[in-house]
Amino acid sequence: MKGSLASLVSLATVGIYLILVPLLIFFLLKDKEEMLGMLGGILPQNRNLADQVWHEMNEQISNYIRGKVLEILIVGLVSYITFYILDLRYSALLAVAVGLSVLIPYIGAAAVTIPVAIVGLFQWGLSPQFYYLLVAYGIIQALDGNVLVPILFSEAVNLHPVAIIVSVLVFGGLWDSGDLLRYSARNPS
Repeated sequence: MKGSLASLVSLATVGIYLILVPLLIFFLLKDKEEMLGMLGGILPQNRNLADQVWHEMNEQISNYIRGKVLEILIVGLVSYITFYILDLRYSALLAVAVGLSVLIPYIGAAAVTIPVAIVGLFQWGLSPQFYYLLVAYGIIQALDGNVLVPILFSEAVNLHPVAIIVSVLVFGGLWDSGDLLRYSARNPS
């Protein structure tokens, strides 16, 4: 009984958020200038530093969003071409999923691997064509994470792509995801 009551409360909370968040977004978009005017009235009159920081943050966020959209398009297109060449069924649908998977780092790629592998397995069985698909998909993911992302986002963070690639290699080695999983398993919260 206690578990079902907690589930009911959680469901009600999600329902409330599903209603309130779109309303909040609507009004924020609709009354953007009015909201900024109210916020500007609260801040001090001489706010050159705040204006400069706001402008730089806006520029960085715009660069990030632009880079993410470009990454989605490039990864999706390369995936489609690869799947089409391999004659994989549902190649357009799977390519869209692969492209959108870049929005959720690591988890997205892992989650989309399952449908790609299942479609390939049902289509070809454990034939060489299936293994070509897995290798091609792995290459796409490796190039995305280690080459494409550093190139696209070097502009957003004002760093050279080499600096980003080196930091990914160094910190990826320091904070191995396997170590993180082993730590989580030993120390549940």
